Amino acid sequence: MGEWNDKVKGKIKETAGVATGDRKLEAEGKADTFKGNVKGKIEDAKRAIKDAVDPDRRSDQPKP
Repeated sequence: MGEWNDKVKGKIKETAGVATGDRKLEAEGKADTFKGNVKGKIEDAKRAIKDAVDPDRRSDQPKP
């Protein structure tokens, strides 16, 4: 869930930086967005590994 926070925070900073001409704020926003994307990819990889190790515990199946 932290990836969404980073992505939203990053987009807000980036947009504010562009609107105000603050290149540092824009760069911080891009970095936060990138960090959120990386966190998301890590979570996807962890989910795929868990599914491969325990096929009965598939993340796309509803839990009883």
